[in-house]
Amino acid sequence: MREKLFQKFEEVFGDSKDAALYFAPGRVNLIGEHTDYNGGHVFPCALNIGTYAVARKNKENKMNLYSMNFASMGVVSVPASDFVYKKEDNWCNYPKGVMWAFQEEGYPVTSGLDILYFGNIPNGSGLSSSASIEVVTAVILKDLFGFDADMVKVSLIAQKAENQFNGVNCGIMDQFAIAMGKKDHAIFLDTADLSYTYAPIRLDHAKIVIACSNKKRGLADSKYNERRSQCETALAEIQKVKDIKNLGELTEEEFEEVKGAISDPVNVRRARHAVYENQRTIRAVKALQAGDIALFGKLMNESHVSLRDDYEVTGKELDTLVEAAWEQKGVIGSRMTGAGFGGCTVSIVEDDSIDAFIEQVGKKYLATIGYAADFYVVEIGDGAHKVEE
Repeated sequence: MREKLFQKFEEVFGDSKDAALYFAPGRVNLIGEHTDYNGGHVFPCALNIGTYAVARKNKENKMNLYSMNFASMGVVSVPASDFVYKKEDNWCNYPKGVMWAFQEEGYPVTSGLDILYFGNIPNGSGLSSSASIEVVTAVILKDLFGFDADMVKVSLIAQKAENQFNGVNCGIMDQFAIAMGKKDHAIFLDTADLSYTYAPIRLDHAKIVIACSNKKRGLADSKYNERRSQCETALAEIQKVKDIKNLGELTEEEFEEVKGAISDPVNVRRARHAVYENQRTIRAVKALQAGDIALFGKLMNESHVSLRDDYEVTGKELDTLVEAAWEQKGVIGSRMTGAGFGGCTVSIVEDDSIDAFIEQVGKKYLATIGYAADFYVVEIGDGAHKVEE
């Protein structure tokens, strides 16, 4: 991989003198969906697929950006001091947003850069290809300009780029998981205060299988922002009768006591998902720590039902994948992952059932939806970093 990337860098930028290689993973969230902007818990892990970037400083005072995934766009050049969102710049708005956010946070970008990107995360899959590009860019800036920012700060800067530059009102989970990932561990993160612990993922005789629906969706044009607004409305109404800062503070029992304060029955369901999913996530991590993988799988299944019925973010494609997974032998648990409206499912499948699982779920999906799903048997990898030789 390294040789191929440096060879392409030389083709595009003339030579690779002083260039270095960086990597940021994609992420999958095992449980805890649409809780991160509600002050709840999430349980993501970094993957061994992600975004590679070869980068170096240049003397042009320009950011020269090239993606092997969008080769037809060629090199996009922008002034190193003028980071403005432009729709026609397409994917480049993600790295540009990070450069803008660093400057906003008092980290001056003092020269131009040549950067070549290559990602092996399916675009629009819900495995956070955009956050992966953001975080790898942040790691490049941190390294080449010597910015004194730890990886938690890096994740917050990348989130700011997505929120304020690209206009997607995402929570912190994606950027945090990508920046802070640890091999063979998931991150139990309290999004209310960013406290976290690493939990080892011990899946004896089982693996994580991701099924990509191949229904493309972008967070900005999904109903993601609408769901967030509905939760904010529900929270504001609950706050009139109970002193809380976010929905993640409520237990199920407390929610049932105060849900009458929410005027819109749709918003009751949205808030119920946020509260119950948070509590499910806490229980799921305890189950995993106790070695009760069966309970963890059951809670994954319940998570999908809540996302389907109360939050209404699954859609036919994801429901077809999950329901087909539930029918298969050796499936410990299966649910949609990510924002929804397309994207991926995550399943825990016993080793000796994986081939049959991919064949049977794939067959049913193709017959029902009319096009194929893609399957990835993944490992849990480290967070974003400079790749040393």
